[in-house]
Amino acid sequence: MTTHGPRCCRMLLLGVLVLAGMSTGTWAQTGWSPHRLQSGLAPPGAIGRQQLQRGGPWVGYFQPVQIIPPHGARVALARKGRFEPPQQTLRVGLLIGPVYRLRVTQIPHHPGKELYPTVEMIDRTFAPAPLAVKFPVPIHLDAGDLELALQGKFIVRVVYVEDPKRALPSPAAAKGVQWFDVRPGEDPLQVADSLGRPLAIVRIGARTPRNTARPDPDFLYGSPPFVYLQAPPPAEPPGDRNARRWPVRPVSTQSSPLPFRSPMPQ
Repeated sequence: MTTHGPRCCRMLLLGVLVLAGMSTGTWAQTGWSPHRLQSGLAPPGAIGRQQLQRGGPWVGYFQPVQIIPPHGARVALARKGRFEPPQQTLRVGLLIGPVYRLRVTQIPHHPGKELYPTVEMIDRTFAPAPLAVKFPVPIHLDAGDLELALQGKFIVRVVYVEDPKRALPSPAAAKGVQWFDVRPGEDPLQVADSLGRPLAIVRIGARTPRNTARPDPDFLYGSPPFVYLQAPPPAEPPGDRNARRWPVRPVSTQSSPLPFRSPMPQ
């Protein structure tokens, strides 16, 4: 038996371009390229804004996403101009269109170093509401990508849904994200279009804010709203950082109803 698994590709070109993918069967498109006039190297937010101009089910929808840093690292999102407490993994709903700034800390083998990737959702999945939370879009922050970013490289990762008619078979027991290199001169967004339907663009560079406690609003792209699919941990008591391990419990449907929709921020 074979299945279609998560895939990614990357190449060295003015830094590193990374193309990552996940497979979810019937959501993939067949053949035509909706981004033929766009580039994966476009400024953050440009492609998502064009998607919103189409209207429809993209506007105000919080796409379930799971953001997974390397083992040992921590990741956080910004809310109202400040980063939330870091977590081992983030299960959140992100709006289609805005750009979200992440904070990655405790990077293995780089004590004291931090990185601030961005995530731009440019499309959504269309699973039944209960399954949307059960199967969020996986966004892996690869340890190798973080290492390259710390060296001053710039990484672009495109997450897409594979076209089941073109997906390469892989063993059903295979785990993790599979990746392959795109060829020099190829645009990762165009390659993702040829393989399926792009969902998100992740950009990882070495840029950091001047003030980590209160980053500039422009650096945070206005801190667009998001919803937790699990409760965030409470702030740790001062001087008691290792004394407790805070449990993470699901948020009730009353505080985070399905489907995840809200008006766009004014």
